[in-house]
Amino acid sequence: MRADRVFAYGAAAGLLGDLLFGDPRRGHPVAAFGRAASAVERVLYRDHRGRGALHAVVCAGGAVALGAVASRAVRSSAAASVALTGAATWAVVGGTSLAREATAVGRALEAGDLEAARARLPHLCGRDPQALDADGIARAVVESVAENTSDAVVGALVWGAVGGVPGLLGFRAVNTLDAMVGHKSPRYRRYGWASARLDDVAGWPGARLTAVLAVVAGGDPRGAVRAWRADAHRHPSPNAGPVEASFAGALGVRLGGTLSYGGRVEHRPVLNGDAGRAVRVTDIQRAVRLSRRVGLLALGVCAAARLLGKGRTS
Repeated sequence: MRADRVFAYGAAAGLLGDLLFGDPRRGHPVAAFGRAASAVERVLYRDHRGRGALHAVVCAGGAVALGAVASRAVRSSAAASVALTGAATWAVVGGTSLAREATAVGRALEAGDLEAARARLPHLCGRDPQALDADGIARAVVESVAENTSDAVVGALVWGAVGGVPGLLGFRAVNTLDAMVGHKSPRYRRYGWASARLDDVAGWPGARLTAVLAVVAGGDPRGAVRAWRADAHRHPSPNAGPVEASFAGALGVRLGGTLSYGGRVEHRPVLNGDAGRAVRVTDIQRAVRLSRRVGLLALGVCAAARLLGKGRTS
């Protein structure tokens, strides 16, 4: 079987597995990678960019190498290759868990249980929940759904289409490293610099595809395009900006503004501020549905791109 068909069938199987089962409750491969990356950090850590760059190379490079070795080991069997691609896709995407966590926070808010919503929010993002009221939590959830649609689904599919199993594992490794050491805390300001920049590069194509698909799949294509063009560049993240702005326009809401991370207050620009309204609790499920549509469209686009690209080079 051709490699392009292997990816198409395997990625579809992996996304179906995520839809049916969500993330593994025990022994998640990403958690195992996190433990390995922490062990490498304990050996390499110095408050220095060079040491952090070496950490990124060792960890992300190791994930890519593992994917390459596994792919080579099964390349003589089409069924095994599809199974490996499906397993890798299921391991690295997280759309169902994203939807479940967002829905859990939304249900707590609908029930008026603000403390339960605050307790659940850290499963989605690193905001300080005690600093947020119900509307602030709802906004944080919608923003997290938007950004993680790119990070946890679309970006992985893009790199899977480009590089097969090594691409899938490499993207998830880079994204996980950014979550672990890429933030601007005193410990990681220099050591995590390389991981953060590598994540910016790896996330660039997936973020743009996510924004495009939000325009297509959302309820207000013109509003999504308008918000993307007007506000995306104002966001401090080069990848979260297009995604959050496009989601904001598609849903007709305002995102951004003042938020708190780890005791640090940030004043971010408001996205879709001229045309959107404040986020409501009911917008959480609207964002989840939009995220699911974007993920399914991304599978189709990436599989088609792989098939067409292979056909042109054959």
